[in-house]
Amino acid sequence: MAKNVGRLVFNSFGVNTYILSDNTGKCLIVDPACSGPGEESRLAAYIAGNELTPLGMVNTHFHIDHILGNTFACKSYNLQPLCHAGSKLLWETAESYGLAFGLKIENMITPVDFVEEGDSIPFGNASLQVLYTPGHADGSICLVNHDEKYVISGDVLFRDSIGRTDLPTGNFDVLYESITRKLFTLPDDYTVYPGHGPETTIGYEKRNNPFL
Repeated sequence: MAKNVGRLVFNSFGVNTYILSDNTGKCLIVDPACSGPGEESRLAAYIAGNELTPLGMVNTHFHIDHILGNTFACKSYNLQPLCHAGSKLLWETAESYGLAFGLKIENMITPVDFVEEGDSIPFGNASLQVLYTPGHADGSICLVNHDEKYVISGDVLFRDSIGRTDLPTGNFDVLYESITRKLFTLPDDYTVYPGHGPETTIGYEKRNNPFL
């Protein structure tokens, strides 16, 4: 893991929640997926233990497993969800959809702040470039830190795999274009931190990903 990238794995789907920080201790929380008091305490302990100050919270997309800790993170640190407006259908149906998987969301905070392709998300002395990368789900974004040469890929790209496209708003052709025309234009040495599983690199996936 990069020095300023923290990862905690949460809930029964094994979602990677990332805490991205700069050299001043400012941070962003990406996809707070903590479910229940025990996992919420782990997130809070990581932030406190590393003396970090959360300035924002970003959702790469609004599938239920990635947003279980949204309300906790927002209320604990006085934040609002930041996402792409294309996720609207998913946050409108999140509570009912979650019940189908035995996952309960209460008092979900509806996003009012949105990003678009090419936007910059600053935190302290660092910033992330937004790439709009639908295909796994409408509203999916990836977050690129060019200074530290990494990308948070959500459920778009994994090591040796890609996001599933059989869920609502999924589309393989759209996902293929998102990866090949957006992520694969990044340098080969950029590290990819996905929404599930271990990290990889852009170059490795160009050479080895069997779906691409």
